[in-house]
Amino acid sequence: MENLYNEYNRYIYHLCLKLTRNKSEAEDLMQEVWLKVVRYESSLGEVDHAKAWLTTICMNTFRDRYRKNVRRSKHMAQQPKELDISLLDLIPADEIGTEELLEQQDVSQLLRMKIGELDTIYRTTIVYFYVHQLSLIEIAEMMKVSIGTVKSRLFRGKQRLKDMLLADDKTREYVLTA
Repeated sequence: MENLYNEYNRYIYHLCLKLTRNKSEAEDLMQEVWLKVVRYESSLGEVDHAKAWLTTICMNTFRDRYRKNVRRSKHMAQQPKELDISLLDLIPADEIGTEELLEQQDVSQLLRMKIGELDTIYRTTIVYFYVHQLSLIEIAEMMKVSIGTVKSRLFRGKQRLKDMLLADDKTREYVLTA
């Protein structure tokens, strides 16, 4: 394993750098690749071409990371630029403490309550987009309206929700005013 690492470490790093175009991401990807190599070390005896095997592991690891990132941000990529979801995107990115988790749960509950007070058409559009993470096209097809109508409903619904949150003393502090 050490010989394999010494021989191909630079090659894997340069491949990762070429794929990610970012030094720190390349280092992270390279680390994941070598972890997989160690995990599948028992398969190394069956490998005819180590460089091709390592390249395949590297490419697959990169694709998996890319797909994961695309899946995670699918709804973000298809939203209009004028929509701000900072309040609606309450999913924590990292581990958080108990106090922050409880506060998030309180905010989530207040937010759900306020969303429930919206007109049905705005509530449904917001829930489809932010909760079910459907694309604008999928929402348009489900609601049998144009994409422009979905965008308008999202914008108006979000604006009404913001106004309702600002009018309530309990939720005003959580609304980011820009």
